[in-house]
Amino acid sequence: MRILGIDPGIAIVGFGFIDKQGHKLVPVQYGSIQTEAHTDDGLRLKQVFDALTQLIDKYKPDAVAIEKLFFNRNVTTAMTVSQARGVLMLAAVQKGLPIAEYTPLQVKQAIVGYGKAEKRQVQEMVKMFLHLTAVPKPDDVADALAVAICHAHSSALQSKLNGVTRR
Repeated sequence: MRILGIDPGIAIVGFGFIDKQGHKLVPVQYGSIQTEAHTDDGLRLKQVFDALTQLIDKYKPDAVAIEKLFFNRNVTTAMTVSQARGVLMLAAVQKGLPIAEYTPLQVKQAIVGYGKAEKRQVQEMVKMFLHLTAVPKPDDVADALAVAICHAHSSALQSKLNGVTRR
């Protein structure tokens, strides 16, 4: 199963494709989509949409996992990130892909085992799970890979639960 993890943003969108092969997680491709500051928001959203669509076409994921937003004190930032998240989800839906959403707390719990883990701890665990030589940069890329790993673990758990016979 190939999973695309996304850390949404307007300036930087982190993405990470991983393959789940049994209990093994294999990195396929990861990086970021970046847009220029002081560019019209509509154009930036189109750039994000187009770039993700091209990535989906190239790497052909089976599922998409995206981080849910938590309310930010900066309402302007929260609004633009929400808009970017919307076009990212639209790109996935237009390709017929199922989307799973995870809160930062759920991602940290799945990766580190503690919902209030520090960013550095999550990054080191991503590096370990995927057998990488360094933590991916920028931070948004490591976050996207963490979301993909979270989904891989969650889908494995769901499969086990579905296989359990109920009395």
